[in-house]
Amino acid sequence: MSNRGIGRGRMFLGGLLLFAAVIAWATTLMMSPHGETTVEGMEHVRTTVVVFLRNSAIGNLVLCALAGWLLFPQRRPRWPARDWAIIGLLGVMILTSLYQLIWLRSVVH
Repeated sequence: MSNRGIGRGRMFLGGLLLFAAVIAWATTLMMSPHGETTVEGMEHVRTTVVVFLRNSAIGNLVLCALAGWLLFPQRRPRWPARDWAIIGLLGVMILTSLYQLIWLRSVVH
């Protein structure tokens, strides 16, 4: 197998992982309880939601790291706009996941 085939395989797998990270990020973002008040008698659910959101944010950070590693090989492609778009997308997902982890820590403690 040539290096070109390996590069294409890395790009495909990196794109697939980036797509999975976007889905996980969007799902977690939609389930985030920011701004909602707690209904009486539902306090016992809080810890379950916090654990789910924490694990999702950590998983999203791992997926972003793997996708970034696979999508940015040592030899740079000739189309830098794609790179900037991927960097922007990864940056937004990483920053919101980190914010969510910080926010969850302040909610629990």
